[in-house]
Amino acid sequence: MIKKTKTVHVALQYSDRKQAEIFFTKILNLNLNKTFSLSKELSNEIFKINEEVTVDVYCNKESYFEVFITKLKNNNSFNHICIEIDNKEDLIERCKKYNIKPLFVKKGEKTLLFIRDFSENLFEIKETL
Repeated sequence: MIKKTKTVHVALQYSDRKQAEIFFTKILNLNLNKTFSLSKELSNEIFKINEEVTVDVYCNKESYFEVFITKLKNNNSFNHICIEIDNKEDLIERCKKYNIKPLFVKKGEKTLLFIRDFSENLFEIKETL
């Protein structure tokens, strides 16, 4: 029986490497930790995508993102990543600085915060209480 499940990393795709760097370093305050290349063969075997792809890893002690740089279209869906931060107002200001529009959604008495990054990946933002 599984007693504990832990998220090890989240993988996202980006078409513009510079925009990925801005989002993950300037907005989420993560560090570019390493870069590696996924061969065409492995990419095809794992993802059924016949493309060699560069992967940038952004992380800190709490979060780990693998960012696949590709020109493939990223379609909208229900997929999203929920992250917890310690200062929503600071994040909102950084988003505005880079023209990322925060999305505020009323849910009963609460207001939820979402942001879409430069590749249309959706992030739900929670603040540490």
